[in-house]
This record gives sequence, structure tokens and C-alpha cells, in this order.
Amino acid sequence: MFDKKKIGRMFQEARKEKGMTQHQLADMADLSRNYISDIENGRYSPSAETLFRICSILEINLNKLIMTEIQE
Repeated sequence: MFDKKKIGRMFQEARKEKGMTQHQLADMADLSRNYISDIENGRYSPSAETLFRICSILEINLNKLIMTEIQE
């Protein structure tokens, strides 16, 4: 459904804009740093729960993310 590389880039950009490291995001999302790296590099697609959790932390509008994917 989602382009995992595009989502990974979006997460990475948002994380960097906030001045946050992968370790910090991982701690806040209760995930491993390696998993955050894998998502950012398009190796894994996050589950709906993980997607929601990361979007919430990075203040990414999940509805906008979904609509962008549907329109493309």
C-alpha cells in the first residue's frame, strides 16, 4: 500500500528537522535504533501501530500521509 522508501525519507527528514537522532526517536517510539534505520532506508514497512507512533512523535499528519499515497 505505502511506498516504504518514500515514507522512510519522510520520517528521516522530519526527524532531522527536529534535531533528533535515530536513538532518540527509537527510545520515544519504544523501538530499536536498527529498526528505525531500516524504516528510514526503505528496508521495512512499519506496521500501522508503528506508523501511527512515529507520525505522532514526529508530528506528521497521518491523514495527509495516507492521502498523498492514495493520490500518487
